[in-house]
Amino acid sequence: MSLTELQAAESKLLLNTYARYPLEMTRGEGVRLFDAEGNSYLDLLSGIGVSALGYGHPAITAAITKQADTLIHTSNLFYNAVTTELALRLTETTGLDRVFFCNSGTEAWEAAIKLARAHALLLRNEGKQIGTKILALEHSFHGRTIGAVSTTHKAAYREPFAPVMPDVVFIPHNDVAALKATFDSSFCAIAFEVLQGEGGINPISQEFLQTARELCDNSGALLLLDEIQSGMGRTGKWTAYQHYGIQPDVTTLAKPIAGGIPMGAMLCTEEAARAFTPGMHGTTFGGNPFACAVAVAVVDTIKQDKLLDHVTELGAYFKQQLVELSKKHTAIVDVRGTGFMLGAEVASADLAKDVHATMMNEHRILLNRTHETVLRFLPPYLITKADVDQTIAALDTLFAAAATKSQTVAVTAAS
Repeated sequence: MSLTELQAAESKLLLNTYARYPLEMTRGEGVRLFDAEGNSYLDLLSGIGVSALGYGHPAITAAITKQADTLIHTSNLFYNAVTTELALRLTETTGLDRVFFCNSGTEAWEAAIKLARAHALLLRNEGKQIGTKILALEHSFHGRTIGAVSTTHKAAYREPFAPVMPDVVFIPHNDVAALKATFDSSFCAIAFEVLQGEGGINPISQEFLQTARELCDNSGALLLLDEIQSGMGRTGKWTAYQHYGIQPDVTTLAKPIAGGIPMGAMLCTEEAARAFTPGMHGTTFGGNPFACAVAVAVVDTIKQDKLLDHVTELGAYFKQQLVELSKKHTAIVDVRGTGFMLGAEVASADLAKDVHATMMNEHRILLNRTHETVLRFLPPYLITKADVDQTIAALDTLFAAAATKSQTVAVTAAS
């Protein structure tokens, strides 16, 4: 089936929920994807942060093969050792106490929201004054299910499904004064991403995170930190909050956790975990031995190959090269992010759209555009300095051409 035939078939068969790029990817190898015509693409998107170990990694292949030969699924009615092995690894790496496994990031966030509401009910039953509101941030993105959408700020994600879950209050990102002025005993949680992805690669400030922690400590509300994109090593630490030295009550992990096998996890403290008892929450597929075995392989590979150090060092180099590029090309107005979660904001949405398309179609480098004007880089943890240099050289050429085109248009308009 040709790409044209594939597009025609999908247009009739699938729900119209995705604006796909006109490419059919047929295989992956290392940090590269190959289309149906055999063209090679350097992948700096990694399936929106999922394929942290790239494609065809032997540890993932071995884990998939071994577990598929023994046991894929049993339900949560029975014990299996590999689920416990993964729980042990995740609690050790995050510093939290307990895990709930599920199928995706949005499902993990749903669990976090429900836990916060249930924890507040527990505290009320114990005589404490605490409400049900959730304080969230502008430009946030937490997923597509109705609870996650309710805590997601962008109107386009919320309004078609209104009314969404009530009692969610948004304040400006990193606005400590607004946080102090808004938060009171009517809130059961403060919830935000440590490093916003969809919102434009916006890091939370130390002061905001510290203040949120203190407010929650004083009220009994839970601090929910969304690490669905920034967790599992993407910023050079297992979770982005570890850069701040501040521990949340709840965090959520997903995208790279099982190397491309669908999986999510909600982790929490013993205090927060008191709120859930058997029957209050669950999921059919979550924590099945197949996904857990692959996730164990991912965690062990990151440790054994010292990939956190690699992400830290090469991520700093990548960011510095983007900063140097911004000094050369005024169209790049800001460079943000940590490790391999980087963003370069450009002067206009049209320019960002052109850069994205040209990088893919002419330079065969995959990235994406977020928050309209931000070029987002989420590469596999295995990229090399040569890959970064190739990317920077392509961007340099592209921004130089855009500047020349802009000057030509200006001269023509003036003449």
